[in-house]
Amino acid sequence: MTILELALPTPLRRLFDYLPPDGLTPEHLAALKPGQRIRVPFGKREALGILVKVKTESDVPTGQLKAALAVLDGETAAVSPEIHALCRWAADYYHHPLGEVFTASLPRHLRLGKPRQPGAIKAWRLTPRGLGLPPGALPRSPRQAQALAALQKEDAVSTDHLQAAGISAAVLRSLADKGLAERCQLAPARYTPVCHPGLELNPDQAAAMKGILSPGGGFACHLLEGVTGSGKTEVYLQLIADCLALGQQALVLVPEIGLGPQTLARFRARFDAEIVVLHSALAEGQRYRDWEAAAAGRAHIVIGTRSAVFTPLARPGLIVVDEEHDGSYKQQDGFRYSARDVAVKRAQLAACPVVLGSATPSLESLHNAIEGRYHHHRLPRRAGSAELPRINALDVRHQPLQASLSEALATRVEQTLDQGQQVLLFLNRRGFAPSLQCHDCGWLAECAACDARLTVHLRQRRLRCHHCEASRPLPSTCPECHGRQLLTSGVGTEQAETHLRQRFSGWPVYRVDSDSMRGRDAMETLAEEINRGEPCILLGTQMLTKGHHFPAVTLVAVLDADALLFSADFRGEERMAQLLTQVAGRAGRADLPGEVILQTHHPDHPALQAMLHQNYAEQARQLLAQRRQLGLPPCGQMVMLRTDAADGEAGEAFLQTLRRDFEAAPVPQCTLVGPLPSPLPRRQGRYRSQLLLLAQGRPAARAAAARLVALAEALPRKGGLNWSIDIDPTEG
Repeated sequence: MTILELALPTPLRRLFDYLPPDGLTPEHLAALKPGQRIRVPFGKREALGILVKVKTESDVPTGQLKAALAVLDGETAAVSPEIHALCRWAADYYHHPLGEVFTASLPRHLRLGKPRQPGAIKAWRLTPRGLGLPPGALPRSPRQAQALAALQKEDAVSTDHLQAAGISAAVLRSLADKGLAERCQLAPARYTPVCHPGLELNPDQAAAMKGILSPGGGFACHLLEGVTGSGKTEVYLQLIADCLALGQQALVLVPEIGLGPQTLARFRARFDAEIVVLHSALAEGQRYRDWEAAAAGRAHIVIGTRSAVFTPLARPGLIVVDEEHDGSYKQQDGFRYSARDVAVKRAQLAACPVVLGSATPSLESLHNAIEGRYHHHRLPRRAGSAELPRINALDVRHQPLQASLSEALATRVEQTLDQGQQVLLFLNRRGFAPSLQCHDCGWLAECAACDARLTVHLRQRRLRCHHCEASRPLPSTCPECHGRQLLTSGVGTEQAETHLRQRFSGWPVYRVDSDSMRGRDAMETLAEEINRGEPCILLGTQMLTKGHHFPAVTLVAVLDADALLFSADFRGEERMAQLLTQVAGRAGRADLPGEVILQTHHPDHPALQAMLHQNYAEQARQLLAQRRQLGLPPCGQMVMLRTDAADGEAGEAFLQTLRRDFEAAPVPQCTLVGPLPSPLPRRQGRYRSQLLLLAQGRPAARAAAARLVALAEALPRKGGLNWSIDIDPTEG
């Protein structure tokens, strides 16, 4: 008897057995393979499962097994063998339901059960009537004339190329309504990529290249640690050129969508090749077509954010994780995976090298390099003639501040602008002000659903919660005492921008945060404007620190360095060192020398003193020694089990019972801490608690996590309680 073992997209950590669909021929049965999508009845609804394996026996009596409804994939399964193995590993490592992991790996087109279209490229062509029109026709409709001219150059033009040329779907439909153009499909073209010559490598870059290529093929993990501006991207490009020369594909992960266009521009300048970019802001159709191009091997280079790590490749040859330390690589809800760590496992499964690059490597990667698991390559100097910027701490005690700007810093900003250079000011708080208070009665504007204050967004005249995104109109009087003296407290980027525009009215000021950069191409458009080199002020949050290259910026200032110094999280000092180093690295990346100013009330703080000496490696060494002494990651393993519930006591009671059951038969080398309230105890009206597991050794952590999951699944849940497990958590 043939039994289909399926993974379904449910929170249940188990697989499901089904009979094959009725009427399936022996030939079709023999063609079944893991990774195919299969539609099945599931309770009162239908579900789309992924075939895990075909077997001959089931623990469920045959009479109770339901028949599947349809096999949706033919010879080519939606989940390739490599991605199938990767998902099974990820589900096991992160203790997450396999069906949900498979779902996360697929584009929405396939999750909805739509048919594969591996060879279909949507396009437009002229009809016989359109072909009969002379050049320059339709003078009264310039946009339609542009579309007509584009279609007259080729037998057919892909929709993507037309849209890239600024020709909208509405214009094409207008031509179709006139009988001048029609939709069609193009067969995908395959061509050999051409790599243009790269820059001459300096000795450090050449040594890194040689070290990465020398293992002679196969899996190896390489940590490429290079100071900001040291030419890590040039090393990536030459490694990719070597990969393409072997007929293989390269996968490049970047932490933010905003880096995609900037990275893409450099890659297109170097390679005449099929390059695709995958991220959540893409239109679904485009994202699916690019996914298929990667799976079929037509795309030579795939650039993407976190979820792109699951993109299938026909001939994987190299994986690069740029800015590997960045927290964006960790998914913080649902399937909580680290794209960096999954990338390392994927390279192992594909038997190809993986390169983790950063100016400020994570302590996890540095620890793996020290332990000999990763090869460590260093680029200690900036490429070309650029030098590291000088860094100074500006003591602002007893100095008046206007919108977080001291007069001494304002003078230095003005001098830089007068010299025709650019300035970058860093302030990691968006909005106008982080709080609103009544002077008469002390009322504070707080979120009704979260334990958090509401941020003032003055331009929108709104109060907004930055945790749940709830908002309400900005009041003109106090809702408690009806007083009219409502005072803002603290400074956000919106307020700083207003002051900068007044103080430096002769120069443009660009604000870069998640409020101002909401458009799909907003960051790309801004980068083009900045890279014209005209003097200006860039003001922004950590969006500005993520690998962006602004060669005309010579002065960088951190307006409130103190906000980064004090954190209850044991990772706080590591993140502060990384962030400040990355911010400082935006200065002086071309021929002009750079300067960094840190405004602070604590100029003697050890962390700031370490920054002045620009010695991230020494900071990391000291932090690793502290972590080793305390048994904290990466020298020990951590697992977090979280609850959220409508009832504030339900989560804590659940975790108390879980801890009692676990400690009835404890796992050696493991310690439980808690339950404790989460750092944000209430979010979106739900109360959150957490139980922390510390383990000495990965085998102990895996065994303890598996036991926690089994015990949690057996406990009754009250008060609408949900629970989740987070392996290697990066947030409290």
